[in-house]
Amino acid sequence: MAIKKSNTQTKGVVKDVKYYSRKFWKIYFYGLGIIALFFLFASWGLFGSMPSFEDLENPDSNLATEIISSDGVVLGKYFKQNRSALKYSDLPKNLVQALVATEDARFYEHSGIDGRGTLRAIASLGTSGGASTLTQQLAKQLFHGEGSKFLPFRIVQKAKEWIIAIRLERQYTKNEILAMYCNVYDFGNYSVGVSSAAKTYFSKEPKDLTIDESAILVGMFKNSGLYNPVKNPVGVKNRRNVVLSQMEKANLITEDQKHQLQSLPITLHFKLESHREGTATYFREYLRDYMKKWVEENKKPDGSDYDIYKDGLKIYTTIDSRMQAYAEEAVAAHMANMQEEFFIQNKDNKNAPFINISEAETQRIINQAMKSSSRWAILKDQDKSDEEIIKSFNEKTKMTVFTWKGERDTIMTPMDSIRYYKHFLQAGVMSMEPQTGNIKVWVGGINYKYFQYDHVGQGARQVGSTFKPFVYATAIEQLNMSPCDSILDGPFIIRKGRHHVTEDWEPRNSDNNYRGMVTLKQALAYSINTVSAKLIDKVSPEAVIELTHKLGVKSEIVTQPSIALGAVEITVEDMVAAFSTFANQGVYTKPQFLSKIENKSGEVIYEPIPESHDVLNKDIAFAIIKLLEGVTESGSGARLRTQGGGNGDKRWTGYPYMFTNPIAGKTGTSQNQSDGWFMGMVPNLVTGVWVGCEDRSAHFKSLTYGQGAAMALPIWGYFMNKCYDDKTLTVSKEDFERPKNLSIKVDCYAPRAAVVKDTTATPEQDTEEFSL
Repeated sequence: MAIKKSNTQTKGVVKDVKYYSRKFWKIYFYGLGIIALFFLFASWGLFGSMPSFEDLENPDSNLATEIISSDGVVLGKYFKQNRSALKYSDLPKNLVQALVATEDARFYEHSGIDGRGTLRAIASLGTSGGASTLTQQLAKQLFHGEGSKFLPFRIVQKAKEWIIAIRLERQYTKNEILAMYCNVYDFGNYSVGVSSAAKTYFSKEPKDLTIDESAILVGMFKNSGLYNPVKNPVGVKNRRNVVLSQMEKANLITEDQKHQLQSLPITLHFKLESHREGTATYFREYLRDYMKKWVEENKKPDGSDYDIYKDGLKIYTTIDSRMQAYAEEAVAAHMANMQEEFFIQNKDNKNAPFINISEAETQRIINQAMKSSSRWAILKDQDKSDEEIIKSFNEKTKMTVFTWKGERDTIMTPMDSIRYYKHFLQAGVMSMEPQTGNIKVWVGGINYKYFQYDHVGQGARQVGSTFKPFVYATAIEQLNMSPCDSILDGPFIIRKGRHHVTEDWEPRNSDNNYRGMVTLKQALAYSINTVSAKLIDKVSPEAVIELTHKLGVKSEIVTQPSIALGAVEITVEDMVAAFSTFANQGVYTKPQFLSKIENKSGEVIYEPIPESHDVLNKDIAFAIIKLLEGVTESGSGARLRTQGGGNGDKRWTGYPYMFTNPIAGKTGTSQNQSDGWFMGMVPNLVTGVWVGCEDRSAHFKSLTYGQGAAMALPIWGYFMNKCYDDKTLTVSKEDFERPKNLSIKVDCYAPRAAVVKDTTATPEQDTEEFSL
């Protein structure tokens, strides 16, 4: 009986082992099936959308659009996220090595998922570190975002990361994955990607990063919010040293190098990339407005709109970064100098900065500025009444104001700040190649952060005597005159009814003197008003206006003879284009600021077509050039060639200039010294400069400082000296090209001129009263 019992027990044990074995394998295979189905369903998108093949091929990377100068410098960007794409070859080797050593040591061995690291993480329940590979992290950055805190959702998200990571590994090379990861990571402070981070934190191109700096950025990959070098330098240093230890562990640096680098302090050159700061700010804003219209007219191949803030366009411009920097430096240097004088002259002016205007007119200007301010708009949006808003403008508050010595924190009423800013002299500068129409320089004002109005493209101001060459050109063309022909400088009247004048008009010269018989060259050099009036009387205002419009001036011009003295408002851009026609042998070339636009793949999607047309024959254009050369030889522009003193010479920034090469130019000063101009030309560069206050009632009291030769010309002189000192530029010092078989006499006999010692003796201004 005992034996039977033993056999029964043995059979039962065997039965139990087989039973549980089958059950185990059943559960095992069912489990594998469920896991396989789970991943299959996840890949099909049943647990949430998954990126398609097209998405993997062209991930939405929200790339910033870059504005690139003609010499290859990035002038600025348009972005919602400041992200720029780098190729793997553009990444510094030390950064790539540090990244792999720290974040994914087996990156080059796995296919998107690190099996060994995953098992280790599971076995230790995550206490020995996570198992996300760089490819998984890229998948999360591109298509997934931050993980959920809810465990079931987190499991689903992790599965999706694995699937996307494997697909990415199949689609891209390891180097491409590294480059993409470096391009999409958010380093904080509006810097997305290594390129932006290098410029923001170190003011460097990525290729110039040191091992120490690369280690700082790699340390930020762990948590850029926590390891922000601006806010947490101690934590960043500790994290950097961990990265350096990992590099030493991977034999990328020696132990001595590690200790040496770990001892270095955290050194930053922090500079936020901002739309309102940096180089060519006014031009970049002008270009942004242009691009808003461009995207409406130019669609993607699929018919959708381009987005300049995320499509990673590359806008290649004609601006030269070196010349732009010199022009901005010239404006800053001279305007700070002149502003100091302007404040001195207004110290005792009870209605500063306004001169000779009524209290009612002053209040109108202040009220208009108040209602145009951002403060007014903000308070209006808060449903404040006009009375409440006006009251707030008279309450003292803390604010930061602009000064030429840097921003200053102060306490004043917003109303006082309006009057304070009305004191500031503004400037507009543009340079252009006359033969190509390529704009090389665009300086729309003195500081875009505080003064957004663009005095190159937006601001049309009275041009004064710089309009006179258009009158002379009309006369030479229609009357067959030459620069050497003589004309009488004497009293002159245009009677009521002639040329649409409503009463007798008698122009006077600025010094109230008459010189008798003078050549046209002398008349323009000394900006003699009576001669300009006589010439427009002979050819008619209509003829002058017609030619001026052919030269590219778009402003409306009243049909009155007084336009001969500059009673016309024109932008700096149009003035430069018009004068360029003379330098380009009579051919008008439309100014252009674009070379081409590329998409993020480097394909050219737009190239502008140059526009030009004939205006004058070569002989007439060259005759005007010779007239304008006379201005810098003996007229109001002669200080470009002299070194004599004179009242106010300390305010002529960069003086003496001592140019010896041919220069064609013209100064201009409007009534009451409200606008100062200088148009300066050499054979391959035409530059226009305007200076004046925002309001025409704010101006210098006298011609010493208020004329174009003092306000505007020094900026041209300073700028050109900088250009000539830069041997990488090719700004000409040669003669203007003389047409073959020239039919107009341009070489006039003149006795040897005496040395000019005080150029303030020959100011020009159009002070005549006129009736329109």
